[in-house]
Amino acid sequence: MIRCRDLTVKTPDGQTTILRGARADFLAGGMNAVIGPSGCGKTTLMKAILGILPAEGEASFSGEPIRRSEDLVGKVGFAPQFSIAQPKLTVEESLAFTLELFVADEAERKRRLESILEVVGLAEHRHKRIESLSGGQLRRIGLGLELTLDPPCLICDEVTSGLDPLSEDQILALMRSLCQSRGKTFLCIIHNLAKLDCFDRITVVYQGDVVFQGNLDALCTFFDIPDALHLYDRLNEHPLEYWRGVRKPPSDTGGLEGGDLSVENGGEAATDAPKPSALESTKNVQDSEPSNLHTPEPANSQRVPSLSQQLATLLRRRFLLFFRDTGYLWLTLAITFGFPFLVVIFALDGLPQIQSIALNNSLGFVERMQQDIQFRMNAMETASLVTGLIMFQVILLTLMGSNNGAREIAGERTLFEKERLSGLGVLPYALSKIVFVLIIAFFQGAWMTFFVKIICQFPGPWLAQTVILALVCGSMTLVCLGFSGLFRSAEKASLLSIYLVGFQLPLSGVVLALPDYLVWVCRPFINSYWGWAGYLSSMKDMRLWDAFRENNTEWVASPSAAVLFLLIQAAVGVGMVLYGCSRKQWS
Repeated sequence: MIRCRDLTVKTPDGQTTILRGARADFLAGGMNAVIGPSGCGKTTLMKAILGILPAEGEASFSGEPIRRSEDLVGKVGFAPQFSIAQPKLTVEESLAFTLELFVADEAERKRRLESILEVVGLAEHRHKRIESLSGGQLRRIGLGLELTLDPPCLICDEVTSGLDPLSEDQILALMRSLCQSRGKTFLCIIHNLAKLDCFDRITVVYQGDVVFQGNLDALCTFFDIPDALHLYDRLNEHPLEYWRGVRKPPSDTGGLEGGDLSVENGGEAATDAPKPSALESTKNVQDSEPSNLHTPEPANSQRVPSLSQQLATLLRRRFLLFFRDTGYLWLTLAITFGFPFLVVIFALDGLPQIQSIALNNSLGFVERMQQDIQFRMNAMETASLVTGLIMFQVILLTLMGSNNGAREIAGERTLFEKERLSGLGVLPYALSKIVFVLIIAFFQGAWMTFFVKIICQFPGPWLAQTVILALVCGSMTLVCLGFSGLFRSAEKASLLSIYLVGFQLPLSGVVLALPDYLVWVCRPFINSYWGWAGYLSSMKDMRLWDAFRENNTEWVASPSAAVLFLLIQAAVGVGMVLYGCSRKQWS
């Protein structure tokens, strides 16, 4: 069913070879074990076959070449070592949302949900949250999530590692039952060599190459060991070149699924003990295979949910998780309602002055200032306070934007990559994140405007100022969401987002004057300047504007110019999100 020829994987810089021309055939309808010392390339081999890692050479599924991971949607499931599921969801919700993403027919989803719960033995735990499951139950839900598409083949990466013996036996028994009852094929990376008798074919990977394929008896004979527990000691007695010299590569034209790796008759390296011939090794594997194993039929074609359906499902799941994650929920509520309160606290001493000059210019304010020097000085102080409070609002909104977006994608990157391997589109996923964070950001900007204007009685048009502050928070949120999409690490994305917020105040040129040659180099990228300038210039018909102009004659962007630049920054953020999500970034 699955085979590879001359599969080679190198590090991104091309300097180190991780996988060296690996050739292997895996038994259809049976249990395949992939073993080898830690760091030998087992997971790399599986990911290269799946198209997750770029590789030279060939890999195929049922005779069809695998050029990219999307070629295997609905055909091969990939269960990582630890279950990739949202911890705040229940078992039933996790399976139900996954089915909604990939199966359009509602009746079929219900049928599969009940069937999977029964098959993996989690029916009685359906209302438990993922975070409360035991290690064995987590492995079961991991297998259950892969069964949602009912693929004929499942690749399991150390799915039994860290389990107690009973749980490990139960997982292996579950996989065996799926092989026998449904003709499933399993490729399992395992470490427990004592469990190799549970498998029909064993693949040994050593120093980035496949050095043996066969059953347990053939393995013991090939390596001249009394049992599998002595395998790694035996492997380490010789370099890779030795094992390459004594093996017989799989034939492309004959033998069981292309032939087994075995000893070449008369090979020079076969000096320690007699090794079985290729024919004998193949016969051993054939004799050990259960008679009821067969190559399963390809997965039935089914209607896949549309972009809008996947988007709606992702949004429902994200908002459910948002309200269940009480830590993140309370943090978001605290900064949403607490930051505007901070602005008001700093404005308290100046409220009478703000209210006294927050009037229309038709009252002859300019003439009065010319006649009353003391009033003029007070007005300038009040204007300075107001401009500072506007900048304070803007900086706090950029900090909110950083919190909204910095961890949103990077924090669940592995889950996204796993769901993309099952058929989730990049566009619906990216749009779901953009819509979710913008709803929060726009509410935060609108609430900041409303609360501060009501308490402090800031003059100026409600609509223009609300739009500007909402865009300040929204554009910064999208840029930080872009960082989250570009970086695999949530910590790196968060750190860069905080640095970006930290540079807003000094590089805006509002509080600290920038050299002339730097002003228009920095300003297009500084979110806070456009928010401050657009909000302030919306007061042009008010006394505060004249008071501000008494001490500042620099050009200040109009509300329309501010909106334009903030929209451009938001568009850049959207582009970063789409590009970041389109790149495959498995950990």
